[in-house]
Amino acid sequence: MFAVTILGNNSALPMHNRHPTAQVVHYNEHLFLVDCGEGTQIQMNNYKIRRNRIRYIFISHLHGDHYFGLPGLLTSYGLNGRTEDLWIFSPPMLKEIIEIQFRSSDTLLPYPLHFVAIEKDGVLVDEKKITVSCFAVSHRIPCWGFLFKEKEKPLKLNSEKLRQYAIPSSFYQQLKTGEDYITKGGETIKNEWVTKPPEIAQSYAYCADTLYDEGIAEKCKGVSLLYHEATYLDDQREKALSRMHSTSRQAAAIALKANAHKLLIGHFSSRYETLDDFLTEAREVFPNTDLAIEGATYIVRT
Repeated sequence: MFAVTILGNNSALPMHNRHPTAQVVHYNEHLFLVDCGEGTQIQMNNYKIRRNRIRYIFISHLHGDHYFGLPGLLTSYGLNGRTEDLWIFSPPMLKEIIEIQFRSSDTLLPYPLHFVAIEKDGVLVDEKKITVSCFAVSHRIPCWGFLFKEKEKPLKLNSEKLRQYAIPSSFYQQLKTGEDYITKGGETIKNEWVTKPPEIAQSYAYCADTLYDEGIAEKCKGVSLLYHEATYLDDQREKALSRMHSTSRQAAAIALKANAHKLLIGHFSSRYETLDDFLTEAREVFPNTDLAIEGATYIVRT
């Protein structure tokens, strides 16, 4: 399964039963935590997230509503006896912040904790079937988006044609990578005769706090599922600009320019008790939009 579960969808203050930003990306056996606002581990408990399966944590920037839940989560891992390595990808100063807190409290973790500083666009994680990359967005302080992208999938085998051409199973793997089969008599069996096109590789882009920036659309071109902040309704464009955030219509415009398949909007200002107007505005520009609702899991697919 390739999906994302929303743990927190609010900006700055936890209000109206909404929590600061946090998400979990699911990919097969992998879980990736994206941002870790206050209350994240409680939300993990509420929504039955198997936190010990998380090996990689990505912190977009160092405004507190995106990482204040991290010290508590790291401490809880230690209290629960974690021994597996944990990697945190973040702006450089987070390492110093966490280390000061742990030195002050004489906290010793029983597991290896690795900090990786994000300082430029590029690949952060390269697993067998998926990569995670970062890209800069436009906020008051250095801030990063993240792109989760499946690697190209192998060709699918046509079992009927395999039998017809009597191709041995020992050659199936080569067929999946595009090779032709040469019979013992020297005849060439073309790869396209016995294979089918692969499944489409899916992708998920997380655009953290940012003002409207058309360059982001290029970095997320053709993405299956795009999450983009929408802190304000569109009548607050001037406020959004002054605080380097986006509106619902602006988020939808980025999705349209990116040719995304689907858009999720979140990071809602605490001034709004209800969210229906966000969805209405965004869908006027990009119809395939949903609100990022806490506790909901969204499948990544085109």
